[in-house]
Amino acid sequence: MSRTLRFTKMSGTGNDFILVDNRAGAIAEDRKAGLARALSARRVAVGADGLILLEKSDAADVRMRIFNADGSEAEMCGNGSRCLARFAVSAGAAGAAMTIETLAGPVRAEVEGSTVAVELTPPGEIASKGELSFAGQRREVWFADTGVPHAVVLVEDIEDADVRAWGRALRFHEAFRPRGANADFVQALAPGAIAVRTYERGVEDETLACGTGAAASALVAAHLNGWSSPVDVHVRSGEKLRVHFRGRGPRFDGASLAGAVAVTFRGEVDIDG
Repeated sequence: MSRTLRFTKMSGTGNDFILVDNRAGAIAEDRKAGLARALSARRVAVGADGLILLEKSDAADVRMRIFNADGSEAEMCGNGSRCLARFAVSAGAAGAAMTIETLAGPVRAEVEGSTVAVELTPPGEIASKGELSFAGQRREVWFADTGVPHAVVLVEDIEDADVRAWGRALRFHEAFRPRGANADFVQALAPGAIAVRTYERGVEDETLACGTGAAASALVAAHLNGWSSPVDVHVRSGEKLRVHFRGRGPRFDGASLAGAVAVTFRGEVDIDG
């Protein structure tokens, strides 16, 4: 027996997600991972980087559950939380300023039209992992946790980076076990501006944007170059995110992420159960 599930497809500067209002608990816990895999498959289903569920929270205005395309649950997602914030406003679940419960901790968000800003969970200390060998490369790798662990590598020309091969090797590198890490490749464009390409765990491929990756990359670049806030981050989709932060590295007091969120379409899909 099948039933109809309503969804909204949204893009946070190229990170695309399927959003579903699950405040009534229609999607059971044991169905969430499988549903994420089924709906996120590109070319044969809706297609997305993951599934985001809007749920009730006892600790915040709303709760975000995010499942990657492979069904694994993520602690947090910068662009995902920005999409969730706009979705929550449109659903009447929260006002323009809200707090979102995530597995990584509470994040604050503000929605102003199509622009959404989120203050990420407090970043950990920026740390060098030293020179690591991966996919035939030997480069210095930096680590930053902006709600999700990130391995950050500075490159001279981002177009020369083999993001799939290098990213996959770093994502599973022993230096980041057992959690693994997203991998970000960063080129400095000008003072206070960088370009970033990201390999995301759970998606297991390069994505057009990654919010926590943009923040991690901006903090590493600011630490190494002595830049002050903000840093503009140009992502693979051709769009731009702006990262604000407080303090100076290697330990920053906080970081926030702002950029556009677009509703690409709304629809219905039949699912089993």
